[in-house]
Amino acid sequence: MERLLAGWRRIEVRRGVEWNVQPVSAVQAQKSYLCPGCGRDIPPGVAHVVAWRADGVLGDAADLAARRHWHESCWRIA
Repeated sequence: MERLLAGWRRIEVRRGVEWNVQPVSAVQAQKSYLCPGCGRDIPPGVAHVVAWRADGVLGDAADLAARRHWHESCWRIA
């Protein structure tokens, strides 16, 4: 399953920083999150993306722990 999910993950560059970006489908979205882009809630059942640094200096585990859930539209304009 992890390989299947990782296949959807992509690398994006925002303002010179590399980010891992992984979409979360509406079916997969089972918890509520706060979008750092707009500060509003992402309720369960709403498709969104998860983003975390791909080039952080503290290592992969720290980057993954610092991941954030974004509305798709907020991520596009970030």
